[in-house]
Amino acid sequence: MISLSVLFWMYVILFAMIGAMRGWAKEILVTSSAIVAIFLVTILETFLPFLRNLTPESAFWVQMVILILMVFFGYQSPKIQHNIDNRKFARDRFEDFLLGCFIGGVNGYMIFGTAWYYLMEAGYPFDWISAPDALTEAGQNAMGMLEILPPVWLQPPLIYIAVALAFVFVLVVFI
Repeated sequence: MISLSVLFWMYVILFAMIGAMRGWAKEILVTSSAIVAIFLVTILETFLPFLRNLTPESAFWVQMVILILMVFFGYQSPKIQHNIDNRKFARDRFEDFLLGCFIGGVNGYMIFGTAWYYLMEAGYPFDWISAPDALTEAGQNAMGMLEILPPVWLQPPLIYIAVALAFVFVLVVFI
């Protein structure tokens, strides 16, 4: 069995490699989409009463569908020829490679961390995934990481500021 904290770091590294290949400008879209996904879940759970009355497993699936859809569309690169020819999307310098790697790692943290938080919030409803065991060192490390997952600290009003900043970054990068 693999610890969720080890799986978390594996995904952060994988997403960092993807970010290095895609470039920093495209990765900004993914970061923004992950922030918007957390924002949508927060808003929907706050203002739609029927979502608060769902079972934990059903709420998990609603949250995951929103996250997966937003991240999927975030990974769809712009197809406008003007943007493709623009030097902002160039990946020929080492600095662009490193920045893409860093932002890709942040995306891994945002995406897998958010999914892990929603899984924890649902009470680990699957037989093949168990909650971290506080009696083991790996379990203690995983429980310590639960405190720094994105939805923990991206609560109102900070999520509103994050959405505004993400919108500004997308405008600056793509216009």
